[in-house]
Amino acid sequence: MTAYLLKRVAIAFATLVLASIVVFAVLEILPGDPARLMLGMNATAEQVEQVRTQMGLNDPLLLRYFHWVGNLVLLDFGRSYTYSVPVIDLVRERVAVSLPLALIALALSTLIAIPVGLHAASRQGRFGDTVSMGVSQIGVAIPNFWFALLLIYLFAVWLKWVPAGGFPGWSAGIWQALKALILPAVALALPQAAILARVTRQAMIEVLSEDYIRTARAKGMPYRAVLWRHALRNAMIPVLTILGLQFAFLLAGTIIIENVFYLPGLGRLIFQAITQRDLIVVESVVMLLVATVILVNLVVDFSYAMIDPRLRGRS
Repeated sequence: MTAYLLKRVAIAFATLVLASIVVFAVLEILPGDPARLMLGMNATAEQVEQVRTQMGLNDPLLLRYFHWVGNLVLLDFGRSYTYSVPVIDLVRERVAVSLPLALIALALSTLIAIPVGLHAASRQGRFGDTVSMGVSQIGVAIPNFWFALLLIYLFAVWLKWVPAGGFPGWSAGIWQALKALILPAVALALPQAAILARVTRQAMIEVLSEDYIRTARAKGMPYRAVLWRHALRNAMIPVLTILGLQFAFLLAGTIIIENVFYLPGLGRLIFQAITQRDLIVVESVVMLLVATVILVNLVVDFSYAMIDPRLRGRS
């Protein structure tokens, strides 16, 4: 198990280094001068050169890369030239929205998908399976921004149960903040639940055909106990993989939903920084999200070793 974990840590570190090179290189080859775009077309050459010097754009490329990476290691993300504040302050403010939103959406999708997947797998080929997978197919096909608009019309405009958009901040009270996150979380959770339910069903069908499942049933163990105690645990590896990918998407890929609900999250921050050509914000936040995704995948790999005894037996 130690060798397995060390190998996964080494792969994660190598992936992080490669990702930093790709992020830095992609933003470097984008057309346009960041200093010129920030100052506008009416800026003089002297003003542009001064800003380029302040941003370090005149330094050698390799030096700029190592300087940027070194600052990231020290959690120094630099200073936004658009907002004139440290990037870490922007991240801290926006992650207070994106992280709870992602966790709520992930919890909802898991609570919905696992029972639906179990139900469909235990009734393979029958009416319950057909209905469950039909509904999940609709969930996969419907765009989440269109579903979000339906939720706004139903629960915010018509029933007036929750606000249609915006975020009052946690200082306004936990309940008020959660009310603002309920609709976006549901809009994100249901499409993800549809995907996770289909993966759970397929994994459960494969496990239910194994000999030890038939042996447990032959010994008289109740079918519900077989499903929850034996089959589900052995079917969790592909499910955990999807959960890890979904959390990464929910944390970093919610730009559309955050714009629909006017939420000041990380996705919207990246979108605004790209349009404003605020490179230091784009580089730092994207790299932070990449590191988060790699860390989540590493945690998922560790969970494999906890679930699968064959991995624990490796030296």
